[in-house]
Formats: sequence, structure tokens, C-alpha cells
Amino acid sequence: MTRILAYRFSAFGDVAMTVPVFTEFLQQNPEVEVVIVSRDNFKDLFEGIPNLIFKGIDVDHYKGILGLRKLGKLLLKEFNPDYIADLHDVIRTKTLDLFFIKNGFKVFKIHKGKEEKEHLIDVWNLDKKKLKPTSERYADVFRAMNFKLELSHQYPQKTLVKKGIGIAPFAQHKGKMLPLEKTFEVVRILAQNHKIYFFGGGENEVTILNDWQQQIANTESLAGKLTLKEELQKIAELEVMISMDSANMHLASLVGTRCISVWGSTHPFAGFLGYGQSENDIVQVKDLTCRPCSVFGDKECYRGDWACLEEIDIQRIIDLV
Repeated sequence: MTRILAYRFSAFGDVAMTVPVFTEFLQQNPEVEVVIVSRDNFKDLFEGIPNLIFKGIDVDHYKGILGLRKLGKLLLKEFNPDYIADLHDVIRTKTLDLFFIKNGFKVFKIHKGKEEKEHLIDVWNLDKKKLKPTSERYADVFRAMNFKLELSHQYPQKTLVKKGIGIAPFAQHKGKMLPLEKTFEVVRILAQNHKIYFFGGGENEVTILNDWQQQIANTESLAGKLTLKEELQKIAELEVMISMDSANMHLASLVGTRCISVWGSTHPFAGFLGYGQSENDIVQVKDLTCRPCSVFGDKECYRGDWACLEEIDIQRIIDLV
């Protein structure tokens, strides 16, 4: 059996986006086995995929050139791969790539399209064009190895009784996050007719969401209470998830749940819409020429007023539910 050693260490949402690609690749190429090397705590994302081996590591144990050389030796000895796939292409993985190249491997790596993305987020560029989805960029790595892969761009259909609405109000960066007072109002309105479940992590988020639970009837905060496996199961049971452009959107895709996604300074054109999610479920301010001004939402507002988030009409979210 042909074995591919692939690695992608972060970010959480980007690692989650590899899952449907691996799933469909292995369905279409049953003679292949994939080893995915990633952070220990991402293991549950990959559970149940035939012919996929998850190798969890603590990246802090493999720092610097010597540390990554040690990791490379460990992976070669344990898995004896036929192909190497770098699905991350950052300094850490470039260093690991060099180890494999010196050991006679050709490394196939993701083409992130950095120049295209820089052009997309140029606030003076008024001709915004949709870029290749990240899932297709991952798929291209395997196509370059001469494997066949046609992505369906459909999330799995689960035969579950679905009830309740999930809301994940937070994101890593301000440019991705609907102002909390707006999200609170969305919750207050929807909770009149639906059970609402809050998702989040981190001490501050847990505190805020517990407070919301106290203020709004028919809501329950799950923040800080679930393992990743439990969170995936709960999202699978929801009728719909409401999420920012963040990891929960991708988790919804993995478990076959429709997601209404909210976008601010980032934009689906950059290729990060949840796998199989409908463009009709995107909530954004469309007529701001400065959007997107960031690929990851980590830049300060060019205008200073965060109009891309402040001007979102929450009625759009409610109507989509």
C-alpha cells in the first residue's frame, strides 16, 4: 500500500479543512494510506476515516533545526512513507521539508496563493474576484503526486434528529467578530422560539456566555464544558450553527450541519468558507469597497469605524434561520 506522510500543525480551522479532503481522497484512492501529523489535541477531528493514521505531537518538543530534524527522523523510522505532503508551508514545515529532501524525497506542498490574496485585500482593488477554495489547494497537493481527486464540495448528510441552534459568537481576531451586543440581540430574539446553545472557549468567553445564559431564557452555555469529540457530536445534532468566520463553521461542515456564517473584514472570496456550506448562508456587508482588508481578520480597521461589522443587519441572520 502506498503511504503518504502529510503535516499541518495549525490553525485549528485550517486543520479542520483538511478532513473532508482526506476523506474524499481516501475514498477515491483506496490503495493509499495517509499519515497526518498535527497537534495532539486535534486527534478527534480525524476519527473514523478509513486508511488514515493520526500522529499527534507536541510541537514544543521539536523546536529549531535540531528539533525538527529529530521529528523528521522519528517520522521516517515509524512510517517509512512513499510521498511527503506539506499542507502548511510555514518556516517550521519548510525546515522539515529540507530534512526530507536531503533524505531523497520530493516534497509536495500547498500553494497558498499569497500574491492573489494580497491583491484581494488591497483596499484600492475594486475588482474583487473569488479565489480557489482552500480545500482545492489541499487537493492540488495530491493531484501533483498524480493521484485522481474530485472534490464533491458537499458536507456529509447525517441521519440524526436535529434540534436547537448553536451560536459561536467569538473569533480569534476582532475583524471577524460581530459586536457582542448585536449577537446578544440575535440570541434574545431567536430564543423566543428555539433552544439556543452557546459555544466558546477560554476563561473570558465562558464568563460572558454563562452571563448570557442567566439573562436569556431557553439558552444553555456549553463553553468550556465539552471535549472536542463531545463538541463535534453536539454540533452534529443541531438544526443550524451560527458562527463567525472561525473554527466552528468548519466543525459544522465536518459533522453535516448547516452553518450561517458572519463575515467582517475577511471575505469568503479568500477561500475559507466552510466545506459544502451554501453561499446563500453568508451574512456580510456587500457594498463596502474596502472589504476584504484582511485574510485572517487580524488587521486594524482601515476606516477606523469597523463598518463591515457594525453595519451588519441582524435581521438577515434571523431570516436565514
